[in-house]
Amino acid sequence: MKRFSKSFKALWAGEIISEFGGAAGAIINGLLLYELTGSREWMGALWLVYFIPSLVLQGISAPFLNHVVKEKMLKNIQLIRAGAYLLPLFGYFIGSELGIILWLIVLQCLLGLMQPIYASLSFSILPEICKEEELVDANGLLDGTIRLMSFIAPGVTSLFLLISPMHFIYGFSSLMFLASYLALSRIPLLGTKKAATWTKKFWWAEMQEGYRAFFKYPHLLRLTILSSTVQFAVGATLVLSVPFIRGELNGQSWEYAVFSGAFPVGYALGMILLTRLPKTYETMYLGLIGGGLSFVFLFFVHSIPLAWLCELFGGMLFPLFNAQSAAIFQRESPRDRLTQLSAVRLLFLRVTMPLGILFASSTFLGLSTRHIYMIVGAAIVLPGLYYLFSTLLRSESRLLANNKQKTS
Repeated sequence: MKRFSKSFKALWAGEIISEFGGAAGAIINGLLLYELTGSREWMGALWLVYFIPSLVLQGISAPFLNHVVKEKMLKNIQLIRAGAYLLPLFGYFIGSELGIILWLIVLQCLLGLMQPIYASLSFSILPEICKEEELVDANGLLDGTIRLMSFIAPGVTSLFLLISPMHFIYGFSSLMFLASYLALSRIPLLGTKKAATWTKKFWWAEMQEGYRAFFKYPHLLRLTILSSTVQFAVGATLVLSVPFIRGELNGQSWEYAVFSGAFPVGYALGMILLTRLPKTYETMYLGLIGGGLSFVFLFFVHSIPLAWLCELFGGMLFPLFNAQSAAIFQRESPRDRLTQLSAVRLLFLRVTMPLGILFASSTFLGLSTRHIYMIVGAAIVLPGLYYLFSTLLRSESRLLANNKQKTS
């Protein structure tokens, strides 16, 4: 951490704090809604309220994000989130169950609207606060610690619930986002940006230009599609994990909890591994292939400890691809369009996760849990192998060409 700039450390601290507060709040959202309604339909509706506005805004926000001051917008979003988490608490003090449910829906909608903007801006600000050679490690550090927080937060929240009423956790989440705002305030303004004149014609022209620019870079498009296959698989595992451990392997609840925690723990270890390996295309694609194989191996697994090892193995290898592919996108995108292109990239990633959920939930396909693991794993491994061999062949061709030049 010492070698990174103060601005990156501020972003890193803000991300960790907000991730912890957001994970705790998400757990309480589900628990509180189920306590009030006892309905799975309401649970599904709550996530739809989050995802649908989020995906719509993700698709149309690209023109605006290229013309905002990133540092200010990041801080403002955390303030909005801090205020939003107080809404269910307000409904609770009024004493109306209907009021609590309505405020929960408003909270989920606001969180869904803020997330794509925040994620696009935090991704695109990295090249401005990190040196180019630090981008891979910076992406790996952010991604790994955020995933580690998603593992730690549920346990800490459970401890809080032993000593505190459920609704008070919303106050804790609000304080976390306020603390994140204060951490992000340490990022200095990196430059002044002239405000654009917002008209329908301007927005539509910028919208077209953003998507047109994205498809002008086939290399970046390819990396985005490969990342999307990973998100598709992650979406599928959200559906598969419980029936696989509890149904296929007849595991206990605590064994499922270990299975769920193995991937983020592996990811944190993979972040450390990333700092000790060469940052090459070969390493990147090997990480993608190895991560995909962790899904394929689950097709053959009949032991819960082996299932834990598969998740740990996948978690260790995926950072090798995720961090390096993100850094390549940040380096090779035109700087004046990076925020806009980041929003388009994130749209691809966020759309594929619900598609993975739908694929794994579909019963008409007649696929077992194991077959779905095999299919989503193969969808990652096969393109990874193709691009790995293509990279090796290009490297060999360049080496032969250099040798010929030297001999001549």
